Amino acid sequence: MRVRNRKGASELLEANPHYVVLDPAAAKGRWQELFGNDNPIHIEVGSGKGAFITGMAKAHPDINYIGIDIQKTVLSYALDKVLAADVPNVKLLWVDGSSLTDYFAEAEVAQLYLNFSDPWPKKKHEKRRLTYKTFLDTFKEILPEKGQIHFKTDNRGLFEYSLVSFSQYGMVLKGVWLDLHASDYEGNVLTEYEEKFSQKGQVIYRVEAEF
Repeated sequence: MRVRNRKGASELLEANPHYVVLDPAAAKGRWQELFGNDNPIHIEVGSGKGAFITGMAKAHPDINYIGIDIQKTVLSYALDKVLAADVPNVKLLWVDGSSLTDYFAEAEVAQLYLNFSDPWPKKKHEKRRLTYKTFLDTFKEILPEKGQIHFKTDNRGLFEYSLVSFSQYGMVLKGVWLDLHASDYEGNVLTEYEEKFSQKGQVIYRVEAEF
């Protein structure tokens, strides 16, 4: 998701330290302490403008959610939604998804979400895909045994690639949805992209993969 730089984005993030963790490396191994409870921690890598993370936090107050995005402007829009929803069980991080072991201890994260990640369709960019094996190495380190990745996309090529990547890595596919919105799956929380794409009639793919 590429957006025009937002004037004042940095100041907005810095002015809300209750939600935006400005020094996430210092929080490694003590995230539950920061949330003030021992609830499980779920993270969304590539949280976009925050519709999913905010919706999940409202629906599941007994889970702590952390939204991660590398773009400061995008994260500032996510903060807008978090502030409007007044959800205490959300933190936001402006970091790169490839560096998560710098911010989370081994098995500190209970579950991970990848929603509408950049497909990087060219073969030469394969290593940038969030379901590439080096990213899976990182995710496995911060997730517990049998920890899960929940993945959604509208891009069939990326979906097929990810199914193969998960399987070759030795992960177990616990559920596969080839047309999520036409299925009987309950509790789906839409992202901004998902809402836009589904309104255009595009199929949404989903998979739950377990280490």
